Amino acid sequence: MPDALRQFVEMRREGFLQLGGLISLALLCYMVLVFGRFLVYWAGSRHAFRHSTPATPGDPAALQWHLMVPCRDEETVIAQTLAGLRAVAPAAHLWVIDDDSEDATRDLVLAAAALDQRVHLVQRRRPHARIGKGAALNAAYREISAWLPPGTDRSRVVLGVVDADGRLDPGTLEQVCNDRAMGRPDTGAVQIGVRMRNAEDERPLPGRGRAANASARALVRMQDVEFQANNAGMQLLRRRTGSVGLGGNGQFVRLTALDSLTAEEGRDGRPWPERALLEDYESGLELRLAGWRLTHVTEANVSQEALVSWRRFLTQRTRWAQGNMQCLRYTGRVLRSRHYRPAGKAEVLYTFLQPVVCVLLVVLTPLSLAITGAGLALFPEETAGFQLRYGPWMALAFVLATLPMVFWGPAYRRLVHPGRRRAAGLLWGVLVWLYAYHLFVVATRAAVRLLLGRNGWAKTRRNAEKVALGAPTALES
Repeated sequence: MPDALRQFVEMRREGFLQLGGLISLALLCYMVLVFGRFLVYWAGSRHAFRHSTPATPGDPAALQWHLMVPCRDEETVIAQTLAGLRAVAPAAHLWVIDDDSEDATRDLVLAAAALDQRVHLVQRRRPHARIGKGAALNAAYREISAWLPPGTDRSRVVLGVVDADGRLDPGTLEQVCNDRAMGRPDTGAVQIGVRMRNAEDERPLPGRGRAANASARALVRMQDVEFQANNAGMQLLRRRTGSVGLGGNGQFVRLTALDSLTAEEGRDGRPWPERALLEDYESGLELRLAGWRLTHVTEANVSQEALVSWRRFLTQRTRWAQGNMQCLRYTGRVLRSRHYRPAGKAEVLYTFLQPVVCVLLVVLTPLSLAITGAGLALFPEETAGFQLRYGPWMALAFVLATLPMVFWGPAYRRLVHPGRRRAAGLLWGVLVWLYAYHLFVVATRAAVRLLLGRNGWAKTRRNAEKVALGAPTALES
């Protein structure tokens, strides 16, 4: 080291060491705070999951059902989806929203409609199409409203949202209208459970090698554990706190609840947010803020196909994380709302801040490592002493940050696969623990997209699709 640089460094030794110590201590305290916050939420979810009791099915004939299926280039799945929905809901009207598909989706729907008068096509064309799922749902809402005969009791009309690859469990409508859900007139919306129907697929990537298929199987299984155990526990906790979140697949909304949102200024005919990446969750926030009760039903599920590509998975989850960050604008309204109890406000804030917490940790960690590396090069003795004192605790805090996720593996085994060995549940738990760290990756990517003003919305391609059909749609920032 040159003498001039050595003198400069020596003069600032104390300040540098103090700065490095403060940043490292701040990171340690932050990680402990994050872990404690996560542990409280996890414990509440776990308790709610273990103590959930089944409800008595209701009578679907007491309500009028309209199931909406948003579609964009879904020729690979739409025919099977319509057949499955008709089998589960023989009296329901099925509204397929074709968002200007470039494949045979429209023709397949029209063929189904020719054989079934309760199948309807909602046709959208650019430039009004491909601007987000919320806009597509709003188009169906307007068509259904116009189609209903005058004098219809709109409080008895329920609109369901099912993905183009979604399949409802038998008895779903009976559970959605049970006396804890749509059987209560103050219930505005119901979210059912979600499961991955390809979780038992031994070769999710036909034609690929063992390693690729093993990785894809693990990814599929983790998505199934996430939805059937972890997310189910979260929703049951939210049911207690009054802050249930709606998802893009398997949500059911009372028509009068949607009507109440369109009554707001500037939202005529548009109950779903149209410029949102998480229009499903935001619509739930809007309904709750309007005073409607939301609940979650565990007795019924909608199945969907889990993604087998890590690239598509990370793209999808980045969009979710970015949409979550967009929800921060609701913070003031939620805190001021008389419809949210204190526990509900705390849960919503936890959800809002989850990706922000991850991003801060991602920023602080390399900063701390960089200062530590510089310290070891310039002041090895003092820096080594500090790291010996605090380094192990920082490493332990990072490892423990998502360790409770391990327990969802055995819980999933008991619920979904009681015949499998306990070792399988433990293995799934360990994989879920490692899988949870993807949140740091997608949250960081989402933050970068926000900073760059990139708010584009693009459909997640199905596993059967080899190439993307159509250009992704860009939402204006």
